[in-house]
Amino acid sequence: MKIVLAVDKFKGSLDAISVCESMERGIKKASPDAVVVKVPMADGGDGTTLALCRATGGTLTNVRVTGPLGDPVEASYAMLGDGKTAVMEMATAAGLVLVPEHRRDPMVTTTRGVGEMILHAVENGARRVILGIGGSATNDAGAGMAQALGISITDKNGREIGFGASGLLEAASVSLEGLPREVANTEFVVACDVENPLYGVLGAAHVYGPQKGATAEEVEILDRALMNFSRIAQKDLNKDVADMPGSGAAGGLGAGLMAFLGARLRSGVDLVVEATELQKKMAGAQLVITGEGRLDDQSLMGKVPHGVARLAKKLGIPVVAIVGAYAPPGGLLYQEGIGAVFATLNKPVSLKEAMTNANDNVELITEQVIRCTMLLRDATLHQAL
Repeated sequence: MKIVLAVDKFKGSLDAISVCESMERGIKKASPDAVVVKVPMADGGDGTTLALCRATGGTLTNVRVTGPLGDPVEASYAMLGDGKTAVMEMATAAGLVLVPEHRRDPMVTTTRGVGEMILHAVENGARRVILGIGGSATNDAGAGMAQALGISITDKNGREIGFGASGLLEAASVSLEGLPREVANTEFVVACDVENPLYGVLGAAHVYGPQKGATAEEVEILDRALMNFSRIAQKDLNKDVADMPGSGAAGGLGAGLMAFLGARLRSGVDLVVEATELQKKMAGAQLVITGEGRLDDQSLMGKVPHGVARLAKKLGIPVVAIVGAYAPPGGLLYQEGIGAVFATLNKPVSLKEAMTNANDNVELITEQVIRCTMLLRDATLHQAL
């Protein structure tokens, strides 16, 4: 029996690789001869770089870049097995996790480190960059990133603007003349699962500004800064990105990537499915097991179990989801291709205990799922005889 494990991390306890390994141990206890294909997955958020690196035989690279507050930080990206595709998460260079709560201020935080990370990857052979843009601490529409790549963004006096939304508010013109040819010729694909416009009540500032430290008054200033960026992008680059779905992602970084680098925004899980060649790896499988830390309504909005189940359904392969916690999202879950869901806990425990014992719990429930599968298979064979 061939079983494909295509699972996301169990956030806070196990990364996707560890989940796959625990599942494999459970499978082998029930069926030692089973062929297990492990495909660690992600949806474009944290863990995407590591999952794709492992799945494609790539290499991780650490690089020192400018952090969101201007101080140096250690970021990382992966060069995939093809040697030409780099995968990175903006949060490693400009993420909210890098900023202490008392210092969160999108008026000054910058995406400059993201540009430095991109430049390093391109200088080391990347000709395609997949960039996950979740978890940002910024609201500069990627202006800092652009400047790190040689793009000039100046105020009305011809001076380069400063960091953050306060600098963006002063922007009067932009020029791509300094963008290196290698970067201009690189394909940029952005993993993005939000559809917010750049500005307005559903835009980056109003929806995400408060969690980045903005006061109510500052939200209005942030919004004006993004409106100003939209104006100069249209004037100088002939790019109208304000209302494009996802332009408001990561404090307007989605818009900046489209305007400055011609990036395409795509579903994160679809990108990972494609990059891992999951469809090819599913060929000949009798069962696919997917999963994540918590399966709920959000799981049907571009998360790993949803993307995996859609593909398996198309191929006619049954899917089981093994999850840490389960809040039933209704019958649509089964229509999308997931045949059954199993939570890992077998007794009431605290969250801390559940996370501490996640490896053992995943292994145990996977073993039981496979034993059940084998019983049903044997019963079917018996009836046929």
